[in-house]
Amino acid sequence: MKIGIVGASFARAAYLPALRHVEGTEVVAMASSRLESAQSAASEFGVGAAYDDWQAMLDNHQLDLVLIATPTDLHAPITLAALDRGAHVLCEKPTAMDATEAKAMLDKAEALGRVHMIDHELRFNPNRARVAELIASGELGDIRHVNIANIGASWANPASRPKGDWWSLAEQGGGRLGANGSHQVDMLRWWLGPVRSVVGQALTVIPDRIDKKTGEAWTATADDLSYFTLEMTSGALAQVFMSGVAANNIGNLTQVFGSKGSILLDNDTERLMFAKAGERFTDITVDDPNAQLPGLNKGVWNVSVVAALHELTSAIREGRALKRGATFEDGLKNQQVLDAVKTSTRTRAWVDL
Repeated sequence: MKIGIVGASFARAAYLPALRHVEGTEVVAMASSRLESAQSAASEFGVGAAYDDWQAMLDNHQLDLVLIATPTDLHAPITLAALDRGAHVLCEKPTAMDATEAKAMLDKAEALGRVHMIDHELRFNPNRARVAELIASGELGDIRHVNIANIGASWANPASRPKGDWWSLAEQGGGRLGANGSHQVDMLRWWLGPVRSVVGQALTVIPDRIDKKTGEAWTATADDLSYFTLEMTSGALAQVFMSGVAANNIGNLTQVFGSKGSILLDNDTERLMFAKAGERFTDITVDDPNAQLPGLNKGVWNVSVVAALHELTSAIREGRALKRGATFEDGLKNQQVLDAVKTSTRTRAWVDL
């Protein structure tokens, strides 16, 4: 299976190390906006061709699968072009700039019969899969509310982000809502089902920024703090709070509260704790066997990509839809929630889906 990758940074951290453990795959080409980045990653991982133009990569290679890890504003254009050239597609999150783009991606992939995945790799993490099982089995009873907090200090210093950093620019699809909120929305939909209504805000707390190398002033336009509440069709409430501008790193904490029990999950330790009503919490952590594979970078995000790519490539070989993972349909539904948060920011009101 011949693979092309657009975007060198996450490819180097996750895709390329993971693909060394996926039999029958060959990365034949890489593209990045910075040619030196593509060439460096290609040299390290034995990729034959490197480009600074993704269109040239698609024109010069017949690819079975294209992996897209670029700024968000390029997701839809690259996806649509790759699908037209006969490739199946894995696209990073958030799916697109808005639901209109996300729907165009889904419609074309379905019309052409391509396998499609959004890289919400947490669906392949054993601990989060265990939570899904406990919820589905009724072990927790009726889920009443979920609290998720992702709090860090990486954007707190006005000089912490370089000028032109796409993660800080709304026009390129940057911001905490897309970077982390998309994962949280996908996980909540996976665990709890459809979203009925949304309220929240996506805010830029520190717009005035300074390039730490040049001292040049610049303006950030993407959210560095976002929060939202989801009213699920099931009746459960889910609250998510994400900040990159705190004075201290707190990390990512997930709490699930049902009528029969509760779950606590700490991303830093990856310890999964479960308690039935009135009882003490016990450790039910599930280890990921892929974490022991050689050459992978540490962390749940990088390790979970291995299983995601196994499922994706198996689906392509077998000519079937995904059995696990987030499809472009999930990506569209996730995007509708993110769009609703932005609408709620403007209107200061609930938005029904």
